[in-house]
Amino acid sequence: MISTMSRRAAFALAAGLAMGAGGTAAQGRRVQTPYARPKVLFDVYLDHPAKMGAALFWLRAFVNPLTEAPYSFFPEDMSVVVLLHGTEIVTVARKNEDRYQEVVQRMRAYVEQGVRFRVCGLALSDYGYQDADMQSFIEIAPSAMTELVHWQNQGYALIVPQVTDKRVAIEDIR
Repeated sequence: MISTMSRRAAFALAAGLAMGAGGTAAQGRRVQTPYARPKVLFDVYLDHPAKMGAALFWLRAFVNPLTEAPYSFFPEDMSVVVLLHGTEIVTVARKNEDRYQEVVQRMRAYVEQGVRFRVCGLALSDYGYQDADMQSFIEIAPSAMTELVHWQNQGYALIVPQVTDKRVAIEDIR
């Protein structure tokens, strides 16, 4: 059995080695994972339409690193589908464009990069909308549940953006 004293000595030695010759801890290092052509489905179901902007940051965190160096993927190199079926549906209703202008502009920019936005047809009906009420870049699917199964059966990875109410400022917890 290793004594408590021996364990403490081993820990101190390991900590000393990690500190390096200069007396400072080694820093993290960036890696360039060799990503292949991604296929992803974002399942967006929010409890408030105001959270759609934050949900789009999840999309940004996926698309931007892949379209920038060193990866520099083109839209045809990846397949990205965003499925909307919660309160965020109101953000893509044409009558609400002025209210959600910033979000709609961001979505249009992603559409230009090959991202497809789909809305659940059942939810659309539940909200009292018709197909003609949606932005022109919106594709209307029969049901969010059938879409989730379809895309996953096609090998798409599933990402479910988690958008919570912000309670703490980053500056307060760094």
